[in-house]
Amino acid sequence: MSITTAPAAQLDALARAHGLTLTAAEPGTDFSGHPTARATMVLAAEPMHSLLLELGERFDAADPKFGAELNSFFAETGQRLRNPRPECYFTLLGLPLSFTNFAWPFHGSTSGADTFIVHGQINLETGGESILHAKVSASLTRTFAEVVAALEQPFAESFIYNAVRKTLDQGQLELVKSGNRQPVPVTTRYHSAKQNRFIFNDTTEQQRTHFLAGKIYWLSGVLGGGAPVWVTDPRDAQYLNTTTAELAKAASALAGQGLLSLNGSGDWASATPKLQEQRERFEAEVEDGLKFIKPSFNEEMRAGHTNM
Repeated sequence: MSITTAPAAQLDALARAHGLTLTAAEPGTDFSGHPTARATMVLAAEPMHSLLLELGERFDAADPKFGAELNSFFAETGQRLRNPRPECYFTLLGLPLSFTNFAWPFHGSTSGADTFIVHGQINLETGGESILHAKVSASLTRTFAEVVAALEQPFAESFIYNAVRKTLDQGQLELVKSGNRQPVPVTTRYHSAKQNRFIFNDTTEQQRTHFLAGKIYWLSGVLGGGAPVWVTDPRDAQYLNTTTAELAKAASALAGQGLLSLNGSGDWASATPKLQEQRERFEAEVEDGLKFIKPSFNEEMRAGHTNM
C-alpha cells in the first residue's frame, strides 16, 4: 500500500496499532490542483464501513512532532468505524447529519482574504432519501491556523465538524435542496489559549442527556437498525464542552430510564423500544430545527413583502 511516499510505513503502523487497514484509493487533487494521497480506512476485523483519509502530498507523517495526534486520530477512527453510520453526527438543535465530500487539506483563500479554506457537505439524515443539505466552506484565519499542528485532516477534522454543527445550531446555515456554499468561520473564539483546547458549547447535564437520547434514537434506532453507537466519542465531548466521563454518566441515566441499552463498558448504547416509541417527539424536534434555520427574510421576499 502506498498512499504517500516516505511516510506510508509510519501511517500503516499507526493504523494497524488500532485495528485499522489503510487501502489506497484513487489519487486525488486539492483545490489548487496539487496531488493528494487518499486512502480508505476500514476495521481489519470488520471491513463493513469505511472512512476516507486524504493528505497533502507534502505532508510528512514520519515527523515525530505529529506522532501523538496521528495516534489519537487513528484510535478514535478505530472506534468510530464500529458505528453503523460512522459518517453521521447529531446536533444540539436535534438534527441528525452526515458529513461527506470534505476535500482535504486546507487551501489558501482565492478571494484575497488571509484565510485557509476547506470545503465539504452536510446532509440531513432521517432515514429516507437525503435531499436537504448544505455545502459548506469552513475558513481558518492565519492566526487560528497557528494553533493547529498541521492543516491536514487528522489535526482539524474534529474541530471543523464541530464548528459546522455549532454554526448550524446558531441558525447560520440553511439546509436546502440546492444552493451555493455557505460560510463557516472558524475563529479563535472556539479555542482557549489559556486551557489549550477547543470550546464550542457550554452545556448542562440535562442538555447532554437530551442530546444523547436524540443521538441514540437517530443514529442507532433509525439509521443504524438498532446497532450500538459510540456514546463516549471525544468529538461529541469537545462539541458539548464536557468529558467522555460525563457522557457515560448521561448514558447511564438514560439506561436507568429504560431508554437505551448499554454494553458492559458503558461506552456503547443502542435504542430500546421505549426510546423508539418517542418517534413523534424527535421528528417534531427536526421540524422545529429546520424552521429555526430557515431565514425568515426569504419567506418575506417570496411573498413580495420587501422594502426594495
